[in-house]
Amino acid sequence: MTGLHSPEVSVLETTDVYSHLDPAALRHADSLKWTLYGEDVIPMWVADMDYPVAPAILNALQDRLTRGLGYPQLMGDPLLTRLIQEKAATQGLTDLPAEGVALLPGVVPGIFAAVHALTAPGDGVLTMLPVYHPFHLSINDQRRVVQAAALKDSGTRWEIDWEALEGAVTPSTRLMLLCHPHNPTGRVWNAEELGKLRDFALKHNLYVCSDELHADLSFADALFESFAADPRVRGRTVTLTGPCKAFNTAGLGIGAMLSHDAALIKRLKTAVGGLMGHPSALSITMWQAALQEGGPWLAETVAYLRGNRDLLQAFLAERFPYIKSYAVESTYLAWLDVRSHPHAGDIQQVLLEQARVAIHNGPVFAPDPQKADYQGFIRVNFATSRALLTEALERMAGVLGGDVE
Repeated sequence: MTGLHSPEVSVLETTDVYSHLDPAALRHADSLKWTLYGEDVIPMWVADMDYPVAPAILNALQDRLTRGLGYPQLMGDPLLTRLIQEKAATQGLTDLPAEGVALLPGVVPGIFAAVHALTAPGDGVLTMLPVYHPFHLSINDQRRVVQAAALKDSGTRWEIDWEALEGAVTPSTRLMLLCHPHNPTGRVWNAEELGKLRDFALKHNLYVCSDELHADLSFADALFESFAADPRVRGRTVTLTGPCKAFNTAGLGIGAMLSHDAALIKRLKTAVGGLMGHPSALSITMWQAALQEGGPWLAETVAYLRGNRDLLQAFLAERFPYIKSYAVESTYLAWLDVRSHPHAGDIQQVLLEQARVAIHNGPVFAPDPQKADYQGFIRVNFATSRALLTEALERMAGVLGGDVE
């Protein structure tokens, strides 16, 4: 199997393709990202990359279409299960049993399943804010109680506020939803933070559902470490993973829930029953190809994204000194604090209507967007060409200006 961090990347010449993206081609009828707004809008909101799918995946899908499209291995695809086990082992999830791997139609259904199976209505579910909005939906929509602890700005990065986390726990708390790497701040929780989070879960007897969907987009030199890499917490943790962010295949929904405790996986599967659905035959083929042959493509893609991240940070430092932003450690999503600007209260509308740039508005990442928590923050998707990224930033500068009085 070609590893996800394989150094053999030169054969793809991926960055040449990425540098010459055509907005007209990107704005095809099947793209939500590029068709939700007007034709003159640069979309930097939803978490899709603008890059072509890896050739190895396209070849595998074309080959799969030469065979029947009846039911795939719904009882568990042996090849994909083995590949997931091998991949998980590189992130600390060694000795993962095959019975501890269950395929999903996507990671979000896994979040809902964890809340449904591991808590009851009225129970508390702990999370850290801001956070990917399906975390809130999975709690609120199922009549559980959001128990949130806001991350704190240390002046150099976003960090866990341990006092706030302790203060959010009550006797009713049953589950902690962890986002690792964190969306939208781009943090990858380090070894010290992971150790304290594990101690915290053990102290309060919490189940943990760790969404690790963005793990393969880490910019760190070291391999990513899963929350459940520590054997102490393996029996209480469900890890969610999938290929759609790293390999830009959100339209082929698939994911997996992993646990060393096969009974825990069975509990989640039983709780949702036939409501969950299953991934398609093509989704399974796609993930197999990504794990077997996608390493070179992914390595070049991450390198290009790192360059875009650095371009974004340099532009902000030079042209927007009043915007606070820290270089993300993973993901292609930047979290910008624009609260110092006079238009902080309607920043999404101003950028859309005047700059013709679409971004995600900060309140989306809080439990109740109507309360306008995180108003003045924006999430920006920089997974596009350098030319389009620069044009979008220039448009924003033309509307927002470089100074705030």
